[in-house]
Amino acid sequence: MRHFGHLADDVRGRLFLEQPRAFSAESDAAVLAIALGATLYSPATRPTLGEDIRKQAGRGVVSMVLCLEDAIADHEVTAAEANLVVQLGELFAEPHGGLPSRGGAPGAAGEAAVRDDLRARGEVRPEMPGGWLGEVRGVTSEPVEATETSTARTQDLPLLFIRVRAASQITDLAGRLGPAIGLLTGFVLPKFTDESGGEFLEALAGAEAATGRRLFAMPVLESPELAHLETRREQLFGIARLLDKHRERVLAVRLGVTDLCSAYGLRRSPDLTAYDVALVASVIGDVVNVLGRADGTGFTVTGPVWEYFPVQERMFKPQLRRTPFAEAEPSGVAVRQRIIDHDLDGLIREIELDRANGLLGKTCIHPSHVPAVHALSVVTHEEYSDARDILDQERGGGGVLRSAYTNKMNEAKPHRAWAERVMLRAEVFGVAREDVSFAELLSACLCG
Repeated sequence: MRHFGHLADDVRGRLFLEQPRAFSAESDAAVLAIALGATLYSPATRPTLGEDIRKQAGRGVVSMVLCLEDAIADHEVTAAEANLVVQLGELFAEPHGGLPSRGGAPGAAGEAAVRDDLRARGEVRPEMPGGWLGEVRGVTSEPVEATETSTARTQDLPLLFIRVRAASQITDLAGRLGPAIGLLTGFVLPKFTDESGGEFLEALAGAEAATGRRLFAMPVLESPELAHLETRREQLFGIARLLDKHRERVLAVRLGVTDLCSAYGLRRSPDLTAYDVALVASVIGDVVNVLGRADGTGFTVTGPVWEYFPVQERMFKPQLRRTPFAEAEPSGVAVRQRIIDHDLDGLIREIELDRANGLLGKTCIHPSHVPAVHALSVVTHEEYSDARDILDQERGGGGVLRSAYTNKMNEAKPHRAWAERVMLRAEVFGVAREDVSFAELLSACLCG
């Protein structure tokens, strides 16, 4: 897979000086951590889950989380697990590439498989035949050859993760998925603390050993202990020690800002970013301080969720300038209005602040958020020029030089870590041509 791979070749050629490079679920962890981009969450209860995964891959999504935690009700967990197992099994059984050959018609075998799985676990309830099971959509399962490689199966799919509620679910699902475990890149670990985290990570190690599949962890920092000042420091250093012991399994650290806000009964409006909420901003700063260091001890820390997608009544004027969109093709002005109508200008501002505060990528709960995250992840020509000059200067012994754009100072040694991160991002997201703006990248994603 590759970022912007859903765009036509001629469109990518017009936009990029350096094209995004291809990667797979088997790529180096450092590449995958950057490549996550906009990670789209989906409830595991969705009856068309497998079809949804294919559809979002065709729209440029490269990482997805199938959620068994806060996205579903407590009473739905058993049915959601069964649905997840069957739908991933059917997805694995499809020939790789393209959409399911039998479309979205009700799959009798798929429905029966869910029912059989629940019956084997003693969890079939009398009311279930008329409930959600009757609405399961999917393709008929086909025999799976155990010798088929997971790489071939996942090359057209996003990086897939399951967000569990408890560590025991990792062990259970790894066994129930069978060969379909090859579709997974890892698990998302909620409410992660220095006390609860060990059990999650040990379960992940056990699943790796049992399946022979490399599985990554993405812990979510969202507990009240992190929000509360008196316990935050102890928690962060305890989490850092725990993650360091399992460093090879930790792909990225995620932030659960909605839960952090809930500890104080707060919720930001679409006119405000996470950084306008002082309590949240202080937690983000402390997390990056401890876990996002550029000295080799840190991890990729991803940006918090933007939870708005319907049209809202605006309190403040849009902050999105007209000029870049007036000059963009295709349909730049229309794209700007679309962004404003869907409150995405607030998202764009928050993404910029994420980057300024050391975060990369973002949790997304709606497909409309994905293009903005990815467009803003592309390395600009100016960034690329600066990063390349800094690294060249540093190899020559350091010193300071004026940027090629003659608008800033580039100091080789202090800016080296920044430059290295830019070059890694350039490998995954590409480098825009000199005359291509964010507005044009976003327009191409929304209209292409």
